Amino acid sequence: MTFDLLIKGGTLPDGSVADIGISGETIAAIAPSLDAEAGRVIDAGGNLVAPPFVDPHFHMDATLSYGIPRINASGTLLEGIALWGELKPMLTHDAVKSRALAYCDWAVSMGLLAIRTHVDVCDDRLLAVEALLEVKKEIAPYIDLQLVAFPQDGLYRSPTARENTIRALDMGVDVVGGIPHFERTMADGTRSVTDLCEIAAERGLMVDMHCDETDDPQSRHIEQLAYETQRLGLQGRVAGSHLTSMHSMDNYYVSKLLPLIAEAQVSAIPSPLINIMLQGRHDTFPKRRGMTRVKEMLAMGIRVGFGQDCCLDPWYSLGTADMLDVAFMGLHVAQMSHPAEMRKCFDMVTVDSAAIMGLEHYGLQVGKRASLVVLDAGNPTEAVRLRAERLCVVARGKVVAERTQQKTRLALPGRPGSVDRRHRPAG
Repeated sequence: MTFDLLIKGGTLPDGSVADIGISGETIAAIAPSLDAEAGRVIDAGGNLVAPPFVDPHFHMDATLSYGIPRINASGTLLEGIALWGELKPMLTHDAVKSRALAYCDWAVSMGLLAIRTHVDVCDDRLLAVEALLEVKKEIAPYIDLQLVAFPQDGLYRSPTARENTIRALDMGVDVVGGIPHFERTMADGTRSVTDLCEIAAERGLMVDMHCDETDDPQSRHIEQLAYETQRLGLQGRVAGSHLTSMHSMDNYYVSKLLPLIAEAQVSAIPSPLINIMLQGRHDTFPKRRGMTRVKEMLAMGIRVGFGQDCCLDPWYSLGTADMLDVAFMGLHVAQMSHPAEMRKCFDMVTVDSAAIMGLEHYGLQVGKRASLVVLDAGNPTEAVRLRAERLCVVARGKVVAERTQQKTRLALPGRPGSVDRRHRPAG
């Protein structure tokens, strides 16, 4: 047997050690030992070999635009939206595309090979839609990019948003989005959820809605989203992003709401970095931090994936395309400190988010697409703890990024000459 690429001696997420043989773009074999020739052999050396990272919620049309035309001085979600409104008329096709491609280079270097990005359709030019459709085509050999038609200024609040949403879907955008809590009234928000879900049902598309991204405990559009999902037979195809109002809701109401979400098979996509940065800005103390009820959702069997949301844009002044940063922050804010919970945080930026996006080709299994990442860690929890370096990234059977394993040299009397922060318990 001959492979194009052979990954030797990697530790898989389940703790087993295996070789992975790759032929073309496909995983051809996984076994404890593969005695075979290959065009290239990579010695994983016991390091963690995992499926690539997945970001189920991002805004690529705005990425890397931080400081244009100004910064978000208050740090609030609403000023960010207003600032984006100032920036939109200044956008050019080439600038949007250039920044998006630069971000995708970062993503590849971090083993992030699947991204769902919302793209604003409230600019009548649909300039960003056109640019990101071109980006999607160009990066297809190494990144799966899903586009969500996102009426940022409100489906009804913006006069042409509904028409533009339809136009964007006709152009090839993949997913129906919305922002019901930003409509002028709660009733308009509810009506927009119904309208958008009906559009998705008619077209056989998925739904991913910015839902209740607010500190207002009365913002309850996730209830309507769960209802429409069942009414229209959209189970398994719908996600509610953010859901931050749930952190302020009455506990009795939440005890009713979570079973409805679970029954409708609606997924949840919190964005830990951004939610804790933008929410609670009107509070003094105690200050709410904006994360939805992740542990309670998981206990109900609701699928949860962590999103990055923003990187150097009007809403967030940091970011590096590192989904382990997202998992690390999510672990802390959701207080997921049990070993099983910490392990789950790794899944929420890999396999669980891939399932939310419907990536059927994804995973470390024979016959699946040969995309994976070798991490400087011994297991998934250690990868989150260290925000581990990506030693090698493989996309569709091709090595697309790699770096040498680094250790810090020490000059301390009587101590080792180097340290790498990996924890290897004695015995």
